[in-house]
Amino acid sequence: MQLSGYRSMWVVTMFDLPTDTKESRRDYAHFRKMLLEDGFTQTQYSIYSRHCASEENAAVHIQRVERNVPPDGEVRILTVTDRQFERMRIFWGKMRMSPSEAPQQLELF
Repeated sequence: MQLSGYRSMWVVTMFDLPTDTKESRRDYAHFRKMLLEDGFTQTQYSIYSRHCASEENAAVHIQRVERNVPPDGEVRILTVTDRQFERMRIFWGKMRMSPSEAPQQLELF
């Protein structure tokens, strides 16, 4: 039985930010760097994901993203459980490289 709040989650951040001016490119770079420093990894272009140990931990990272949203553009966040994330299907037209495996989880009862 999982207690509420202790379910590990994936936070998926998707964004569409302008890069048409020097300032907007700087904002884009700052936002992307913040995601990487906060433990997100690039899943696809403008899509970054991060594993969180609990819903509370996910909320901390979501708030951090929200505080750093550039003034222009759009950012969306989706949270999914480990089980939902592992059901993701990945297709390639040509095989480029294998997807990274999900991190090993330590569960305490």
